[in-house]
Amino acid sequence: MALLIAGLVIFLAIHSVQIAGFKEPMAARLGVNGYKVVHSIVSLVGLVLIVIGYGQARAAGAPQIYDPPLWMRHVTLLLMMIASVLFVASFIPSRIKAYAKHPMLASLKVWALAHLLANGDLASLLLFGSLLAWAVVDRISLKRRPVDVIAHEKAIGAAPASDVLVMVLGATLYVAIAFWLHPWLIGVEVM
Repeated sequence: MALLIAGLVIFLAIHSVQIAGFKEPMAARLGVNGYKVVHSIVSLVGLVLIVIGYGQARAAGAPQIYDPPLWMRHVTLLLMMIASVLFVASFIPSRIKAYAKHPMLASLKVWALAHLLANGDLASLLLFGSLLAWAVVDRISLKRRPVDVIAHEKAIGAAPASDVLVMVLGATLYVAIAFWLHPWLIGVEVM
């Protein structure tokens, strides 16, 4: 469990640099590219520790805090479809992106909530609860940061076909994760 916690601290700390107002001073000191390199390396280290730590905690039998009802898995499947569409929307200008405002964070929040509904062990609570809490804090902090008006206007003015594209790609991602990637990477059958 210690590796999971260390990974979460490292990963969330580097992703909280902007929330705390340290991004600009760090980028000025390291240069924009230097900052990106440091951010990427630290993020990768945190992510690797999270993956290894979560795997070890599951293998060791993390204590069960609550037992989610079986029907909650159906809610999780629905929420994961929404999370997949929002994730894709973060990369493609569309009205979905415009209305979600920050679709990557919205996707992360829905993904984390969905997994909290389906998993009641301590490792899952630490992982998904921490990421959900961080995403909520980051979304609140975004309200105080400058808005990229050009990107927002581009997303609002996107053709309806872009919304269809986002939904089709999101559904494709969902199917790929549910039927192949989740069992292969996580070792848990979804369907």
